[in-house]
Amino acid sequence: MNDLDSLVQAARAQFAQAATPQELDNAKARFLGKQGLLTERMKALAQLAPEMRRAAGTAINEAKQAIEAALQARRAELAEAELQRQLAAEALDVTLPGRQRGQGGLHPVSLTLERIEAIFGSMGFEVADGPEIETDWFNFTALNTPADHPARSMHDTFYVEGGTPEAPLLLRTHTSPMQIRHAVQHVKRARAAAGDDGAGLFAGEMPEIRVIAPGRTYRVDSDATHSPMFHQCEGLWIGRDVSFKDLKVVFTAFCRAFFETDDLKLRFRPSFFPFTEPSAEIDIQFAGGPLAGRWLEVAGSGQVHPNVVRNMGLDPEHYIGFAFGIGPDRLTMLRYGVSDLRQFFEGDLRFLAQFR
Repeated sequence: MNDLDSLVQAARAQFAQAATPQELDNAKARFLGKQGLLTERMKALAQLAPEMRRAAGTAINEAKQAIEAALQARRAELAEAELQRQLAAEALDVTLPGRQRGQGGLHPVSLTLERIEAIFGSMGFEVADGPEIETDWFNFTALNTPADHPARSMHDTFYVEGGTPEAPLLLRTHTSPMQIRHAVQHVKRARAAAGDDGAGLFAGEMPEIRVIAPGRTYRVDSDATHSPMFHQCEGLWIGRDVSFKDLKVVFTAFCRAFFETDDLKLRFRPSFFPFTEPSAEIDIQFAGGPLAGRWLEVAGSGQVHPNVVRNMGLDPEHYIGFAFGIGPDRLTMLRYGVSDLRQFFEGDLRFLAQFR
């Protein structure tokens, strides 16, 4: 019996020394395993006389129960110690401020587009919208662009599947098609109000067409100042007596409001666009700042070509107007002093967060 008591004490001592569940399992095997010390004593019962076997078996079972109890107690102690370690490592300091999601903001080009719409909206211009996948007629033909124009080349324009050889589809190369769509619908409403049967060009009375068309456009181009996808904002004003003077007044007012300064000059340089005649590039010059004294091109413009007026359904003998096209991306670069257009579209949050 003293031998069994010593065995139980030895088991308890080794269990107490086990620092991990693996060490505890190794200690268990030394006492309760197939070759363990207690197991050997149980095997030896067969060699005892029958009258001694019962008492010895009872004593061995009591020793086994004591060892197993000590094993379970130590296993519970190790589990509790591991739990406390995890709780200490993962402790939550409730005095710390809560974590909040970072505050987002509009993209700098979106800020510019909103600013453009607000300024022209104050001058009575509507905002038109239209599809980014356009037909050849709205994108080129209606805008007096001949079939041999370079813009119709596959190397300059993204053509897409779904069209026909007679009516190909493409990603719009400018937002001018929205002007044509808006004007056509405007003329249809005027015809309906006047009871016009729709035959021939319209020369009756109607409200002036005053609209801007902002949106994404696509061309095969990519460098520090260009992108295959970029933004444009086209403007159109058609009426009975809308002149080049009106264009200059409107665009000068826009530039001064956009850049928040009256200390700038505008210059109209003769140019060529198939959809306007005469045509002009518009340059601006700041009086102060890092760009002071330099002439910077910001837009193309001109009197709407008579053929384009006809394609709107209007009689060019009675209706005339001007159009212009500005690049919001370029205006954003000038307003915020950004030298590489590609930074706007690379998705670098470190760059975009500056405009939040």
